[in-house]
Amino acid sequence: MPVSALQVARTGLEAQDARMRVIANNLANVSTTGFKRDRANFATLAYQDARVAGQRSSSETAFATGINLGTGVQIQSTSQIVTQGTLNNTANALDLALDGDGYFQVELPGGRLGYTRAGNFTRSAEGLVVTQQGFTVQPAITIPEGATAISVAPDGTVTATLMGEAEPSELGRIEVARFTNPAGLRAIGDNFLTETAASGAVQLAPGGEEGRGNVRQGMLEASNVNIVEELVDMIECQRAYEINSKMVSSVDEMLRNANQTL
Repeated sequence: MPVSALQVARTGLEAQDARMRVIANNLANVSTTGFKRDRANFATLAYQDARVAGQRSSSETAFATGINLGTGVQIQSTSQIVTQGTLNNTANALDLALDGDGYFQVELPGGRLGYTRAGNFTRSAEGLVVTQQGFTVQPAITIPEGATAISVAPDGTVTATLMGEAEPSELGRIEVARFTNPAGLRAIGDNFLTETAASGAVQLAPGGEEGRGNVRQGMLEASNVNIVEELVDMIECQRAYEINSKMVSSVDEMLRNANQTL
Protein backbone atom coordinates (compact mmCIF):
# COMPACT_ATOMS: atom_id res chain seq x y z
CA MET A 1 0.00 0.00 0.00
CA PRO A 2 1.51 3.36 -0.99
CA VAL A 3 2.48 5.70 1.83
CA SER A 4 1.65 9.38 1.42
CA ALA A 5 4.00 12.26 2.19
CA LEU A 6 1.65 13.09 5.06
CA GLN A 7 2.51 9.78 6.75
CA VAL A 8 6.24 10.30 6.12
CA ALA A 9 6.11 13.77 7.69
CA ARG A 10 4.27 12.34 10.71
CA THR A 11 7.12 9.90 11.37
CA GLY A 12 9.53 12.84 11.22
CA LEU A 13 7.51 14.73 13.83
CA GLU A 14 7.51 11.72 16.17
CA ALA A 15 11.24 11.13 15.72
CA GLN A 16 12.18 14.75 16.40
CA ASP A 17 9.88 14.82 19.43
CA ALA A 18 11.74 11.79 20.82
CA ARG A 19 15.09 13.46 20.11
CA MET A 20 13.95 16.59 21.93
CA ARG A 21 13.10 14.46 24.98
CA VAL A 22 16.66 13.08 24.96
CA ILE A 23 18.13 16.59 24.73
CA ALA A 24 15.81 17.86 27.48
CA ASN A 25 16.90 15.02 29.76
CA ASN A 26 20.56 15.83 29.12
CA LEU A 27 20.04 19.49 30.00
CA ALA A 28 17.98 18.60 33.07
CA ASN A 29 20.91 16.52 34.37
CA VAL A 30 23.66 19.02 33.64
CA SER A 31 24.44 19.20 37.39
CA THR A 32 23.89 15.50 38.19
CA THR A 33 27.00 13.81 39.62
CA GLY A 34 28.47 11.26 37.22
CA PHE A 35 25.71 11.69 34.62
CA LYS A 36 26.50 10.59 31.06
CA ARG A 37 24.66 12.29 28.23
CA ASP A 38 22.50 10.32 25.79
CA ARG A 39 22.27 10.55 22.01
CA ALA A 40 19.26 9.61 19.89
CA ASN A 41 19.99 7.36 16.90
CA PHE A 42 17.67 7.25 13.89
CA ALA A 43 17.02 4.74 11.12
CA THR A 44 15.00 4.85 7.91
CA LEU A 45 11.76 2.91 7.66
CA ALA A 46 11.22 0.34 4.90
CA TYR A 47 11.46 1.49 1.28
CA GLN A 48 8.80 0.85 -1.31
CA ASP A 49 10.09 -0.21 -4.73
CA ALA A 50 8.00 1.29 -7.51
CA ARG A 51 10.61 0.11 -9.99
CA VAL A 52 13.67 -2.04 -9.38
CA ALA A 53 16.99 -1.12 -10.98
CA GLY A 54 17.77 -3.63 -13.75
CA GLN A 55 14.10 -4.24 -14.51
CA ARG A 56 13.39 -4.62 -18.23
CA SER A 57 12.36 -1.35 -19.88
CA SER A 58 11.98 -2.97 -23.29
CA SER A 59 12.82 -6.22 -24.97
CA GLU A 60 16.38 -5.02 -25.45
CA THR A 61 17.10 -2.61 -22.56
CA ALA A 62 16.83 -2.38 -18.76
CA PHE A 63 16.33 0.52 -16.38
CA ALA A 64 19.68 1.80 -15.07
CA THR A 65 18.08 3.18 -11.91
CA GLY A 66 15.03 2.28 -9.87
CA ILE A 67 12.32 4.19 -8.05
CA ASN A 68 12.67 3.66 -4.32
CA LEU A 69 10.36 5.69 -2.13
CA GLY A 70 11.14 6.01 1.59
CA THR A 71 8.36 5.66 4.14
CA GLY A 72 9.85 7.79 6.91
CA VAL A 73 12.12 7.62 9.92
CA GLN A 74 12.08 6.04 13.34
CA ILE A 75 14.19 6.33 16.48
CA GLN A 76 16.42 3.26 16.51
CA SER A 77 18.10 3.55 19.90
CA THR A 78 19.64 5.88 22.44
CA SER A 79 23.37 5.67 23.11
CA GLN A 80 25.10 6.77 26.29
CA ILE A 81 28.19 8.90 25.67
CA VAL A 82 30.67 7.67 28.28
CA THR A 83 33.36 10.36 28.01
CA GLN A 84 34.97 11.43 31.28
CA GLY A 85 33.38 14.31 33.17
CA THR A 86 35.37 16.96 35.02
CA LEU A 87 36.66 15.89 38.45
CA ASN A 88 35.81 18.46 41.10
CA ASN A 89 37.60 18.63 44.45
CA THR A 90 35.27 18.39 47.46
CA ALA A 91 37.72 17.48 50.27
CA ASN A 92 35.11 15.02 51.60
CA ALA A 93 36.75 11.71 52.60
CA LEU A 94 33.89 9.60 51.25
CA ASP A 95 33.43 11.49 47.99
CA LEU A 96 35.01 9.24 45.35
CA ALA A 97 35.46 9.57 41.60
CA LEU A 98 36.73 7.20 38.94
CA ASP A 99 39.47 8.72 36.83
CA GLY A 100 38.94 6.52 33.78
CA ASP A 101 36.67 3.63 32.83
CA GLY A 102 34.50 1.66 35.21
CA TYR A 103 31.66 1.86 37.70
CA PHE A 104 31.08 1.57 41.42
CA GLN A 105 29.00 -1.46 42.38
CA VAL A 106 26.12 -1.16 44.88
CA GLU A 107 23.43 -3.48 46.22
CA LEU A 108 19.93 -2.34 45.27
CA PRO A 109 16.69 -3.34 47.05
CA GLY A 110 15.87 -7.01 46.52
CA GLY A 111 19.53 -8.00 46.25
CA ARG A 112 20.00 -6.72 42.71
CA LEU A 113 23.33 -5.16 41.81
CA GLY A 114 23.50 -1.67 40.34
CA TYR A 115 26.37 0.32 38.87
CA THR A 116 27.03 4.04 39.06
CA ARG A 117 29.61 6.72 38.39
CA ALA A 118 28.25 8.87 41.21
CA GLY A 119 30.62 8.41 44.15
CA ASN A 120 29.03 10.81 46.65
CA PHE A 121 29.00 8.18 49.41
CA THR A 122 28.39 8.48 53.12
CA ARG A 123 28.25 6.33 56.29
CA SER A 124 25.14 4.59 57.54
CA ALA A 125 24.19 4.28 61.23
CA GLU A 126 25.90 0.87 61.18
CA GLY A 127 29.11 2.36 59.75
CA LEU A 128 28.64 0.93 56.24
CA VAL A 129 29.72 2.94 53.20
CA VAL A 130 26.45 3.65 51.37
CA THR A 131 25.01 5.81 48.59
CA GLN A 132 22.82 8.84 49.24
CA GLN A 133 19.79 6.51 48.96
CA GLY A 134 21.23 4.19 51.62
CA PHE A 135 22.30 1.38 49.26
CA THR A 136 25.43 -0.47 50.36
CA VAL A 137 28.57 -0.16 48.25
CA GLN A 138 29.88 -3.59 47.24
CA PRO A 139 32.04 -5.21 48.52
CA ALA A 140 30.62 -3.95 51.81
CA ILE A 141 33.01 -1.85 53.90
CA THR A 142 32.36 -0.97 57.54
CA ILE A 143 34.03 2.04 59.13
CA PRO A 144 34.07 1.55 62.91
CA GLU A 145 32.86 4.32 65.20
CA GLY A 146 35.61 6.72 66.14
CA ALA A 147 37.75 5.90 63.12
CA THR A 148 39.82 8.82 61.87
CA ALA A 149 42.07 9.63 58.90
CA ILE A 150 39.96 7.64 56.44
CA SER A 151 41.96 7.12 53.27
CA VAL A 152 41.09 5.54 49.92
CA ALA A 153 44.01 4.54 47.69
CA PRO A 154 43.84 4.72 43.87
CA ASP A 155 43.24 0.95 43.75
CA GLY A 156 40.23 1.33 46.07
CA THR A 157 41.85 0.09 49.29
CA VAL A 158 40.20 1.78 52.30
CA THR A 159 42.23 2.39 55.47
CA ALA A 160 41.56 4.28 58.69
CA THR A 161 43.10 4.88 62.08
CA LEU A 162 41.03 3.09 64.73
CA MET A 163 40.64 4.09 68.35
CA GLY A 164 43.59 2.94 70.48
CA GLU A 165 45.77 2.14 67.47
CA ALA A 166 48.69 4.13 66.14
CA GLU A 167 48.93 2.59 62.68
CA PRO A 168 46.19 2.70 60.03
CA SER A 169 44.17 -0.51 59.53
CA GLU A 170 42.86 -1.81 56.22
CA LEU A 171 39.04 -1.94 56.20
CA GLY A 172 38.47 -3.40 52.75
CA ARG A 173 38.68 -2.46 49.09
CA ILE A 174 36.22 -0.84 46.72
CA GLU A 175 36.47 -2.75 43.46
CA VAL A 176 35.79 -1.23 40.05
CA ALA A 177 33.30 -2.88 37.70
CA ARG A 178 33.74 -3.06 33.93
CA PHE A 179 31.66 -4.44 31.08
CA THR A 180 32.47 -5.64 27.59
CA ASN A 181 29.74 -3.36 26.21
CA PRO A 182 28.97 -0.49 28.62
CA ALA A 183 26.48 0.94 26.09
CA GLY A 184 24.33 -2.14 26.74
CA LEU A 185 23.72 -1.25 30.40
CA ARG A 186 20.15 -0.34 31.32
CA ALA A 187 19.50 2.99 33.04
CA ILE A 188 16.93 2.65 35.84
CA GLY A 189 17.12 6.14 37.35
CA ASP A 190 18.73 7.51 40.53
CA ASN A 191 22.11 7.43 38.72
CA PHE A 192 22.03 3.62 38.56
CA LEU A 193 22.59 1.20 35.69
CA THR A 194 21.93 -2.54 35.67
CA GLU A 195 23.51 -5.40 33.77
CA THR A 196 21.82 -6.79 30.65
CA ALA A 197 22.53 -9.59 28.20
CA ALA A 198 23.89 -6.96 25.79
CA SER A 199 26.33 -5.47 28.30
CA GLY A 200 27.94 -8.78 29.17
CA ALA A 201 28.78 -10.03 32.65
CA VAL A 202 30.38 -7.71 35.18
CA GLN A 203 34.15 -7.93 35.67
CA LEU A 204 35.48 -6.72 39.03
CA ALA A 205 39.08 -5.74 39.82
CA PRO A 206 40.99 -3.09 41.78
CA GLY A 207 41.16 0.42 40.36
CA GLY A 208 43.90 0.96 37.80
CA GLU A 209 44.03 -2.68 36.67
CA GLU A 210 43.29 -3.82 33.12
CA GLY A 211 42.24 -0.39 31.90
CA ARG A 212 40.06 0.51 34.89
CA GLY A 213 40.10 4.03 36.22
CA ASN A 214 41.85 4.95 39.45
CA VAL A 215 39.76 5.84 42.49
CA ARG A 216 40.22 9.50 43.44
CA GLN A 217 39.34 10.39 47.04
CA GLY A 218 37.80 13.75 47.89
CA MET A 219 36.58 14.30 44.33
CA LEU A 220 33.32 13.94 42.40
CA GLU A 221 32.84 13.52 38.66
CA ALA A 222 30.64 16.17 37.07
CA SER A 223 28.15 15.50 34.29
CA ASN A 224 29.70 15.29 30.80
CA VAL A 225 26.84 17.36 29.32
CA ASN A 226 28.10 20.30 27.25
CA ILE A 227 25.42 22.98 27.43
CA VAL A 228 26.51 24.69 24.19
CA GLU A 229 26.38 21.43 22.22
CA GLU A 230 22.97 20.57 23.64
CA LEU A 231 21.57 24.01 22.76
CA VAL A 232 22.86 23.66 19.19
CA ASP A 233 21.25 20.21 18.97
CA MET A 234 18.03 21.63 20.40
CA ILE A 235 17.88 24.39 17.77
CA GLU A 236 18.60 21.86 14.99
CA CYS A 237 15.86 19.56 16.35
CA GLN A 238 13.41 22.44 16.58
CA ARG A 239 14.07 23.44 12.96
CA ALA A 240 13.65 19.84 11.78
CA TYR A 241 10.35 19.64 13.65
CA GLU A 242 9.16 22.88 12.07
CA ILE A 243 10.09 21.63 8.58
CA ASN A 244 8.14 18.40 9.09
CA SER A 245 5.21 20.38 10.46
CA LYS A 246 5.35 22.60 7.35
CA MET A 247 5.37 19.45 5.22
CA VAL A 248 2.14 18.29 6.90
CA SER A 249 0.52 21.64 6.12
CA SER A 250 1.75 21.63 2.52
CA VAL A 251 0.56 18.08 1.81
CA ASP A 252 -2.80 18.85 3.41
CA GLU A 253 -3.19 21.87 1.13
CA MET A 254 -2.21 19.81 -1.93
CA LEU A 255 -4.79 17.13 -1.08
CA ARG A 256 -7.47 19.77 -0.49
CA ASN A 257 -6.76 21.35 -3.88
CA ALA A 258 -6.87 17.93 -5.53
CA ASN A 259 -10.26 17.18 -3.96
CA GLN A 260 -11.66 20.54 -5.04
CA THR A 261 -10.34 20.09 -8.61
CA LEU A 262 -11.65 16.54 -8.97
